[in-house]
Amino acid sequence: MDQNRTEAEVTAGLRSLELYAIETSPARSDRTRAVLPDHIRHQIELEQRGILFSAGPLFEEGSDIPVAGLIVIRAQDFEEARAIADSDPFHAQGIRSYTIRKWVVNEGSFQQTIRLSNQSVVFS
Repeated sequence: MDQNRTEAEVTAGLRSLELYAIETSPARSDRTRAVLPDHIRHQIELEQRGILFSAGPLFEEGSDIPVAGLIVIRAQDFEEARAIADSDPFHAQGIRSYTIRKWVVNEGSFQQTIRLSNQSVVFS
């Protein structure tokens, strides 16, 4: 980065993407497995409606057991994000608790390859 450029000059071309990150904490309930299909169906519905940006479990280094989950959604504000989080069957039934943070994405990229022959999509 050119040290002579001002902060305004450096950030002028950035396009921000405002998302909401919902970090879930499992309560290790004996009901988790029973509610998991409803949770997955709910995530798929959010994805199909264009609300879900990404989601999945979080792991600590050296462990294959998830310690939390991360759900990144598109929402207008914290109120809408909270309503979406509350609608998750895990949260609605008290199986998981959550924390919401607004995430402003300024940098990064991804690529995708769509293979029509085998109907696959690869992100890198």
